[in-house]
Amino acid sequence: MKKVFLFASLLVALAACTDPSYKITGTVEGGADGDKVYIESITGMNATVLDSTVLSGGKFSFKGRQDSTVLRYVSCTTKEEAFSAPFFLENGKIKVSLRKGGDSVTGTPANEIYQGIRSQITEVLRQMNDIYEEMEKDSTLTAEQKDSKTATIDSLEKRYSHVLKEGMRENMDNPVGIYIFKLWYFDNSLEENLELFDKIPEKYMTDPLLVKIKGFLERQKRTTVNAKYIDFTMTTPKGKKISLSDKVGKGKYVLLDFWASWCGPCRQSMPELKKVYAQYKDRLEIVGVSLDHKEEAWKKAISSLGLN
Repeated sequence: MKKVFLFASLLVALAACTDPSYKITGTVEGGADGDKVYIESITGMNATVLDSTVLSGGKFSFKGRQDSTVLRYVSCTTKEEAFSAPFFLENGKIKVSLRKGGDSVTGTPANEIYQGIRSQITEVLRQMNDIYEEMEKDSTLTAEQKDSKTATIDSLEKRYSHVLKEGMRENMDNPVGIYIFKLWYFDNSLEENLELFDKIPEKYMTDPLLVKIKGFLERQKRTTVNAKYIDFTMTTPKGKKISLSDKVGKGKYVLLDFWASWCGPCRQSMPELKKVYAQYKDRLEIVGVSLDHKEEAWKKAISSLGLN
């Protein structure tokens, strides 16, 4: 009987060790008993409260289970401050500190990685802010001193970009790198984005934004410098069908000009464009592609602008 009891106890202990769950414990600077703390998901500009608790003695805690690592936000509004910190909700012990000048979330693998990146970014921003404040307050700075500080800011901006790019490069196989990528991919070159995107595991490709980015990158590949042109066929004002391939490869450079009758800057540029064509028409062909939806407005603009 004793052996059966010991065996049952062992099974319970083993189950407890392997039972997936998370526990979040945290503090809020300046928080008062009863202040609400929330776990939220944010989509676009909309926040959805997933769980909430109250501060007691400046501390709070959450418990639960999580099937996969997901981005969430922990927030609290005190009498003096409103806090909101992104973090990765995953099973394990997560420690949160909401405070002025640098909140932190640590304890689990994804949060440790992300906090390391955030700490570097926070320090770079702090240094930049200090320089900006000094330049604003100190009216005695010479032109040479201002140039020096501006150069330092430029260097810090490069450091900021480097930290983000390294954070992506080293973590594209996990939610941290993917989260940073979705926020900052537009700051990368096409080559950098293609290299990073290839590292994303297939299991994450159901993310709607990643699907959208994939389509964007494919379009960029087709229209980047030195890529073969994409042929298309449209109708001239006289109703004739004409393809881009009818003009390309005939011994002239071909300039595509996308315009519309309602586009002010487009119309303002036409006189200059006509001069360029007149000067180089033996070597240059211009194909104007109108974005107009109203045929009458399109033809009227062609006539009034004197486009041939």
